[in-house]
Amino acid sequence: MMDDDMETGTLGAYQDRPRTFPNMRTKPYTPLIFRILLGINVRVLFILLLLALLAIFYVGASTSPIIVFVISVCILSFLVALYLTKWVLAKDEGPPEMVQISDAIRDGAEGFFRTQYGSISKMAMLLAVVILCIYLFRSTTPQQEASGLGRTTSAYITVAAFLLGALCSGIAGYVGMWVSVRANVRVSSAARRSAREALQVATRAGGLSAIIVVGMAVIGIAVLYATFYVWLGVDSPGSMKVTDLPLLLVGYGFGASFVALFAQLGGGIYTKAADVGADLVGKVEQGIPEDDPRNPAVIADLVGDNVGDCAARGADLFESIAAEIISAMILGGTMAQRCKIADPSGFILFPLVVHSFDLVVSSAGIFSIRGTRETGVMAPVEDPMTILQKGYSFTIVLAVLAFGLSTRWLLFTEQAPSAWFNFALCGLIGIITAYIFVWIAKYYTDYKHEPVRILALSSSTGHGTNIIAGVSLGLESTALPVLVISVSIISAFWLGRTSGLVDETGTPTGGLFGTAVATMGMLSTAAYILTMDMFGPIADNAGGIVEMSQQPESVREITDILDAVGNTTKATTKGFAIGSAALASFLLFSAYMDEVSSFALEPFKQVDIAIPEVFIGGLLGSMLIYVFSAWACSAVGRTAQEVVNEVRRQFIERPGIMDYKEKPDYGRCVAIVASASLREMIKPGALAIISPMVVGFLFRVLGYYTGHPLLGAKVVAAFLMFATVSGILMALFLNTAGGAWDNAKKYIETGALGGKGSEAHKAAVTGDTVGDPFKDTAGPSLHVLIKMLATITLVMAPVFL
Repeated sequence: MMDDDMETGTLGAYQDRPRTFPNMRTKPYTPLIFRILLGINVRVLFILLLLALLAIFYVGASTSPIIVFVISVCILSFLVALYLTKWVLAKDEGPPEMVQISDAIRDGAEGFFRTQYGSISKMAMLLAVVILCIYLFRSTTPQQEASGLGRTTSAYITVAAFLLGALCSGIAGYVGMWVSVRANVRVSSAARRSAREALQVATRAGGLSAIIVVGMAVIGIAVLYATFYVWLGVDSPGSMKVTDLPLLLVGYGFGASFVALFAQLGGGIYTKAADVGADLVGKVEQGIPEDDPRNPAVIADLVGDNVGDCAARGADLFESIAAEIISAMILGGTMAQRCKIADPSGFILFPLVVHSFDLVVSSAGIFSIRGTRETGVMAPVEDPMTILQKGYSFTIVLAVLAFGLSTRWLLFTEQAPSAWFNFALCGLIGIITAYIFVWIAKYYTDYKHEPVRILALSSSTGHGTNIIAGVSLGLESTALPVLVISVSIISAFWLGRTSGLVDETGTPTGGLFGTAVATMGMLSTAAYILTMDMFGPIADNAGGIVEMSQQPESVREITDILDAVGNTTKATTKGFAIGSAALASFLLFSAYMDEVSSFALEPFKQVDIAIPEVFIGGLLGSMLIYVFSAWACSAVGRTAQEVVNEVRRQFIERPGIMDYKEKPDYGRCVAIVASASLREMIKPGALAIISPMVVGFLFRVLGYYTGHPLLGAKVVAAFLMFATVSGILMALFLNTAGGAWDNAKKYIETGALGGKGSEAHKAAVTGDTVGDPFKDTAGPSLHVLIKMLATITLVMAPVFL
């Protein structure tokens, strides 16, 4: 992996020699599907794509003009993403040493991605077989019998939707990784000229990934819905009603959440184990800077940013949007059926239109961030967070206007002429909630605000006080988000309830749909939020490349500023994801209760936790959250120990590393982290998938022998409720505490409290090390887990009856 003369240390001073970095792979990796496409003649490929588009539009036109609108907007957004791709790739990659480092990062990321997603695909196929067997032997609902949808057809539809959701989620993750490993070196190069240009490149790189992820989620569901509509002859005599069609899409959401969970777990373990190992030995023991080329774990750390923060987050947000759209479509169809609305398609397809406008308004927000004429590293640096915040505010204003237009277009009905206005207000509540969530996360994690500065000050009195202050900050940070979520749910529910929509008995029925609309409002700027999230790891990687290629200190200062802002944007995105997960899980829980009612042929509207078995189910749900978090954090700890031992070994056996006379073996650390993270992700992931099925089945058997036929479904409902509540609080604590510890360290590194190398800095590094598995492994995995539990209980509802 290294030249012989470099191995023996005969080259002289490290800075005086050409800097070469090891390739983790012998050739670039391209997924099979892309290799097949690239092997097709260009003209033939163009004709095939044209035919595919015509087929999609034909199916869409046979379903609804709304579907045609949604598909058209998604295709236009893909063209925008294509323009951004060309714009980013047209930027120069800088000097050869930057390119060599970037290539090493790219090789490591692509190699791990191929192995990780290969493992995930095998598990997905196994689970698909399990789902197929369950659906082939389950009972059918009266609605399915009336429409002629038998067990076999239902089974194959669910499995196909599950596999499609898994595939699209995997592609979303690959897009996130593909963009980040090519944008990082271009941001590094741009930082040599100006901070504003580096900011623009990082933002547009994140933006193109975000647009593709959101567009894929929307067009995937739209095409699947239209295909089922045409294939099953929906709304024709003797066939399925359109209001029941969204339930067939649940498998798609389950597939997306399944892949997102394992992507987040594996990527999170990889990135934080490498980060912790690099920091503990490099910064604390050897006293060398972050991302120093002498650190053997530095390449593994930089690879981790891409597979953990970019690939995993792309799959994560894809799953969030898919779950929210499907749950809202189910509730819209249910409400339209109860209210006897003549044309329910507007209420069912409303979520797809909202996210189509999301692509439009977020694209406008991304393009609002421009470069300036001021160039050179000595030009005044405008606060990047202020620039991103202005773009977000501009996006929100457009989102409010688009949301109002959407509600008037699709949710107006003669039965309740003013209902659309109530639902528009529900959407406004969701948008405001998203903005407040971003502000709360920024307040608790940005070192410009008091909480992080107090945490940094606690570092001056030692490692212990830093840990105590960080834990207390994380615990305190759960209060405001919970209050905001509570107010949002109640406000949206009552606005929907008073919309004027009633069922045959005169009972108001719009409450739950109002909550669904608020969730849509919260996610109506999802593409811009993901842009800010992708900005973080790209900036972090850029800083690492600058440090490893030994660029001037002024360039590193620019990337340090961008990196600190990136930590804040990542924390705000995680807060935003937790809020949306809470609302989406609430909606999916309601859909689960409706599904149980339809199978059991009796009302299922309440869950009594005073029943001992039901209360035990709730305890088991809460327990799952804590055990899952513990296993995720311990996985990082065990893998980090292997990295620490390897880095220490190299420093002992190759003393010339510290004097730049010998080259570290970067590839060894990459191999250790990659194999360990793939091994460690299995146990917590399997726990999350198996637990609800085992609990539901066992209590179903108990209910059968004790004369309580719905006991299994009730216990699973309590399991889901308690897990959701505990998971939201735990994720808020982990994400905020980890982000605050990280930025407290960044604050000290700006020169405060003694700056780099001081005792306060060493204590802050310890805090950051503790917070790493919190904010990038356990925390992000938890909000994926919450939504996956909701979708798996919905898909597996027949098992519990």
